Amino acid sequence: QLQLVESGGASVQPGGSLKLSCAASGSPSDYYSIGWFRQAPGKEREGIACISGRNQNTYYTDSMKGRFTISKDNAKNMVWLQIDNLKPEDTAVYYCVGDFVDTIINGVPKYWGRGTQVTVSS
Repeated sequence: QLQLVESGGASVQPGGSLKLSCAASGSPSDYYSIGWFRQAPGKEREGIACISGRNQNTYYTDSMKGRFTISKDNAKNMVWLQIDNLKPEDTAVYYCVGDFVDTIINGVPKYWGRGTQVTVSS
């Protein structure tokens, strides 16, 4: 059973940066892949990126390439999502998810955190 806890969400001005954290527990750090999704008010949730458990290969949704960077530290069981040049349209609840890579990319991940709110406004 994988538990995921996000942190780092905040209210920021456009152009700013944030680094979201995801603390994972309950499973060996290299077993599951970890990803990030987001859901804005009134919109469907969308995948952002994921990082594989063992070899740390990274995968990004095409529309998220450039401003989002996913990273992890297996020793600390932590995954991060760096977001640069934040825009108002990045306002959403950001969720950390866990499963195997193919499921994160093509399906619905089994494990979800509770989410952390990111608000971008001037």
